[in-house]
Amino acid sequence: MRLWSLHPALLDAKGLVALWREGLLAQAVLAGATRGYRHHPQLVRFRAHPMPLTAIAAYLHAVADEAEARSYRFDRAKLPPREDVTPIEVSEGQLAHEFAHLLRKLEQRDPARAARLSGTAPLPHPLMRVVPGPVAEWEVGR
Repeated sequence: MRLWSLHPALLDAKGLVALWREGLLAQAVLAGATRGYRHHPQLVRFRAHPMPLTAIAAYLHAVADEAEARSYRFDRAKLPPREDVTPIEVSEGQLAHEFAHLLRKLEQRDPARAARLSGTAPLPHPLMRVVPGPVAEWEVGR
């Protein structure tokens, strides 16, 4: 499971669809609707949020917004209504780490996209607020 701190616009088609599926799984985990993935490190920041289900819904609405901008059809009926929510902090180090990880994936799947993104600054997901700091403690394989 990878819940990117990056803006969904940076993802290729496969990455965006995977993010939607994984985000829906995260929503089910946070709602207690599944037994698997309960201790997944990607959920730490959502669990720490004062309103975890509202936060994951806001996260997924932004993913659906990007899908609609690309004329994809993601089923928003799977989400609660959009609400205002306090942003989640993401460190500069975490954002840079994820951007480098994404570029490595894109070099394999979509070299043209990787080339376009290379040398640009990573954009955060609309739910994220960038703060100074290193790669997050929860990041697997640090």
